[in-house]
Amino acid sequence: MKPEDLKERTKSFALRVIKLYIALPQSVEAQVLGKQILRSGTSVGAQYREAQPAKSTADFISKVEGALQELDEPSYWLELLEESGILAAERLSPLRAEAEELTKILVTIAKHTKQNRRG
Repeated sequence: MKPEDLKERTKSFALRVIKLYIALPQSVEAQVLGKQILRSGTSVGAQYREAQPAKSTADFISKVEGALQELDEPSYWLELLEESGILAAERLSPLRAEAEELTKILVTIAKHTKQNRRG
């Protein structure tokens, strides 16, 4: 996957998170969880974009791993939205699947970059 493609994909993920937040019920619980997912879900792409002009390979790896950490958070909040009954699993499963896919991609990027740095 090209860096530009992943930039667009993480941006699309952020936009989907925004739409999810807008669609949440106005209950206190939903809004608290929603703000958490909104913050973390929209920062994944920002973290990945910061990695592109990295000053070194170590800096690039650090920023990609930062994006990975941010990506783990919305997965957690999505689980809570589902398991609390705020939203149905069917509504959340596509976004959860995309979070898993993005995680796999970013793990692969970090892993290959580390291997190429050594070898």
